[in-house]
Amino acid sequence: MDAYENGTLAAVAERALKGLECCQVCPRRCEANRLENKPGFCKTGRNPRVYSYLAHHGEEPPISGSSGSGTIFFSGCNMACVYCQNYKFSQGNGGREVEAKELAGFMLELQARGCHNINLVTPTHILPQILEALIVAIEGGLKLPLVYNTSGYDSLETLQLLEGIVDIYLADMRYGDKRSSLKYSAAPDYPEVNRRAEKEMHRQVGLARFDENEIMTRGLIIRHLVLPGDHAGTEEIMRFVSREISPKSYVSLMSQYMPYHRAKEFNELSRRIHIQEYDAATSLMQQYGLHNGWTQEAGGLEIFAGPNIKPI
Repeated sequence: MDAYENGTLAAVAERALKGLECCQVCPRRCEANRLENKPGFCKTGRNPRVYSYLAHHGEEPPISGSSGSGTIFFSGCNMACVYCQNYKFSQGNGGREVEAKELAGFMLELQARGCHNINLVTPTHILPQILEALIVAIEGGLKLPLVYNTSGYDSLETLQLLEGIVDIYLADMRYGDKRSSLKYSAAPDYPEVNRRAEKEMHRQVGLARFDENEIMTRGLIIRHLVLPGDHAGTEEIMRFVSREISPKSYVSLMSQYMPYHRAKEFNELSRRIHIQEYDAATSLMQQYGLHNGWTQEAGGLEIFAGPNIKPI
């Protein structure tokens, strides 16, 4: 709200939209002229594509709360994860194009439903368009905190535009090793880019903070999905979080890996994780003085299960 009132939001949105002419919004820097509707790696042109929006109750408890998180699932992605649960719209052609006014309307509808926040899922590649819509939504009465729900493959320059705009970062740390990030997500520089991004997010919003109802109002949640055979490099990630960010970080250690999409083409990823693997990841987290803010048992809840998300 402050960024809107002092003109920062409008200035940042204008700058970001101009950047679509030779797109460098994400670390891939594909230079597609998206203003002329030429899609980049993310398969997205000038307008964002939305697959679904809903009051989501499957997020971390302080995000979902009792009334749900006002979640907007965007189509397209700057990653190419072979095990993506949302592949139908992250890598397929699901969803439909929307303009700023309609996207703003989704935000306002979710607020009217009583949601605790506006949760932008996979926002990296369409950040300029989100900012454009956010101005319209605020003018229409939007007051909810903004959640930036990302794979963590974000450029430092783009994140710096968001200071004072994003309230909560819900960010993945998927890989501690570039061999895995290349093989499974076509992103060899992911660990390096991701670590810079996480530090910047923490600099902006700090540790997780909550209101009297234990609903998160500001801060960073770091998500880590445990992969079979430790192909995510859990220890490297826990060491980094503890030493380079803070041992007080809110970590969501996730057990719900499923071999979706193309995962069965990779023998090592073709199964769910074993309880022993999740226990080992939990022990590593504790070894580095971290705590799991969102405890699950292996085989538990599947968050973002693509088949359960209904398209608009």
